[in-house]
Amino acid sequence: MSTATVAHFPSGSATRPAQSTPLVRFAGVQKTYDGVHLVVRGLDLDIRRGEFLTLLGPSGSGKTTTLMMLAGFESPTAGEIQLDGKPITRTPPHKRNFGMVFQNYALFPHMTVGDNVAYPLSVRRVPSAERAKRVAQALDMVRLGGMAGRYPGQLSGGQQQRVALARALVFNPQLVLMDEPLGALDKQLREHMQIELKELHRQLGVSFVYVTHDQGEALTMSDRVAVFNDGDIQQLAPVTEMYETPVNRFVAGFIGDSTDFKGTVRATEGGRCGIVLADGRVVTGLNVNGAVVGDSVQASIRPERIVLHRDLAAAGHPNRLQARVIDLIYFGDHLRALCEPGTGQPEAVVKLPLGGQPPQPGDEVVLELPSELTRIYL
Repeated sequence: MSTATVAHFPSGSATRPAQSTPLVRFAGVQKTYDGVHLVVRGLDLDIRRGEFLTLLGPSGSGKTTTLMMLAGFESPTAGEIQLDGKPITRTPPHKRNFGMVFQNYALFPHMTVGDNVAYPLSVRRVPSAERAKRVAQALDMVRLGGMAGRYPGQLSGGQQQRVALARALVFNPQLVLMDEPLGALDKQLREHMQIELKELHRQLGVSFVYVTHDQGEALTMSDRVAVFNDGDIQQLAPVTEMYETPVNRFVAGFIGDSTDFKGTVRATEGGRCGIVLADGRVVTGLNVNGAVVGDSVQASIRPERIVLHRDLAAAGHPNRLQARVIDLIYFGDHLRALCEPGTGQPEAVVKLPLGGQPPQPGDEVVLELPSELTRIYL
């Protein structure tokens, strides 16, 4: 998105204030629908001013319920939600000054694009002249200038999503909430919109809270990611930290690709441990969760960090496992070798750069797992 297309509303600012008080705070928030099963369990979460925070997790993990409680469409069963240090748990949605973008766009089909975008200003009784000016700014901002007179049914899915975004931003919200807003778009358009959303966030400096189950979206756009599972946040961290240093095996498997080996701890030393696989081979790595001797564990490593050796003589060194290539898959910018690493072990995936002569199905190879990049999880 060109910076020239981004409008700055009168009370908005692209400068993110360095303030210690979070914009939003969840304190001990719980949610149950049946009085028995907790959909959200004792949530403590601070949302910073001006950040792009993504709530990521599988279906039923609690991420959407968390967003709906923040929006005011659901009420917590216990705990408190604060905005600028003041409780908003009982504040109705229309008084929270939050913009909302839904997956299905939620546009009024009988109203023009301009009227759809103007709707939040109309209910706030903004004078017509100011309303028209801000609608034009918002449409220019999402590159829909000149389309105010059209109806939603005359627009593509991507254009409708831009209208929904303009409507969410036109009244200068201090927080924009997005519930899987790109889920209905095709892959190419979705990836294009991810870049545009990130650029728009950078230009405006408004806090974005984004819900998705798509790890690629989370890594592409976010400042921080909160990974949910079973009603709890498993890890909250910047995207690079989340990818490089997952805190448990769920996060390691949910964020990015992971190649795993099962074994039993046979020794620990400092922050490392050695594990023995079912066939007696030994792998060492970082002892992430404090495993002790005898624990059943999983050694995980990113597929692009594995070094594949064609010379079987390399197998005589530590953290090197002989394996057999069973398939080779072309991904456009890289190859993936699927390998059978031994009895009782899941399939190992190795990412290989293009070029040279890759191994072929049936070839015996050696997989080197650098110990400093191998993480051992309970």
